Amino acid sequence: MDTILKVEHLKKYFAVNTGGPFSRAMSSLKAVDDISFDVGRGETVGLVGETGCGKTTIGRTIVGLYKPTAGTITYCDENLCTITPEAMRKVRQKLQMIFQDPYASLNPRMTVGGIVEEPMDIFGIGTVKERHERVQELLRTVGLNPEQSNRFPHEFSGGQRQRIGIARALAMNPEFVIADEPISALDVSIQAQIVNMLEDLQSRLGLTYLFIAHDLAMVKHISNRVVVLYLGKIAEIDESVDIYKHPLHPYTKALLSAVPIPDPQIERKRQRVVLKGDLPSPVSPPSGCHFRTRCPIAESICAEKEPELRAVDGNHMVACHLV
Repeated sequence: MDTILKVEHLKKYFAVNTGGPFSRAMSSLKAVDDISFDVGRGETVGLVGETGCGKTTIGRTIVGLYKPTAGTITYCDENLCTITPEAMRKVRQKLQMIFQDPYASLNPRMTVGGIVEEPMDIFGIGTVKERHERVQELLRTVGLNPEQSNRFPHEFSGGQRQRIGIARALAMNPEFVIADEPISALDVSIQAQIVNMLEDLQSRLGLTYLFIAHDLAMVKHISNRVVVLYLGKIAEIDESVDIYKHPLHPYTKALLSAVPIPDPQIERKRQRVVLKGDLPSPVSPPSGCHFRTRCPIAESICAEKEPELRAVDGNHMVACHLV
């Protein structure tokens, strides 16, 4: 499969004040700490993990909203970490992002038509008439009435606003779309509609997705491969079907045990893996394996040495000493 995106040893640290309101003591918050993965053209890769594990930071760093601390991000043979602003401007036409919050990501002072047309206006694509026709087409594509283009975002429901965000992301005919939890703020019934629409758009337009989500069942449904993150590190990578059938990392097993099964008999017999303690601070992560403080099978080596992400069965990769 042709690789469209390759992330190698990516790090993103933020400087944070750790000494109180009147102190200048600064520390590094390691939001993303040495992460490597790739995405094939036409593929959907899911990023999953708890809040604070670095999923959104990875997406925002790829599109250039954050500058990486270290590592490389290669998109279509272009290194996005060293690329010139002029070259990055061209890349942005093919690399778009759907933001998590459909209430905060849309300008309340602009009409829906203006929001969707803005990317085309910035890049000077088409005449005024052609851009207007393109807006009408995009609204129809995402299941909205083109006659509503003169309305403002507050006049739409959450699901409709997310569709507007998707239409804006598609305005430049992108190849690669980063979907940052596009369904987390929506009702369950609306979530299914949005995911089905994303799958339909992928098949029709040949899109590639990096799908960031908390909902493991939804990630299983839409993704070809899954990357499991914990505290800025990759815990496990595998094909979507295989990782749900045969998880290897203790953290992945705990995540999957929390997903309800719609069969009362199976659900009653199933043993739940409950993690003890809270997620450690990314400012001062545990030594060795970051997961060891909550791991039910941790041993002394887990505190002494950080596990490497290694292949254990074909493309199945896991970062655990005990696997």
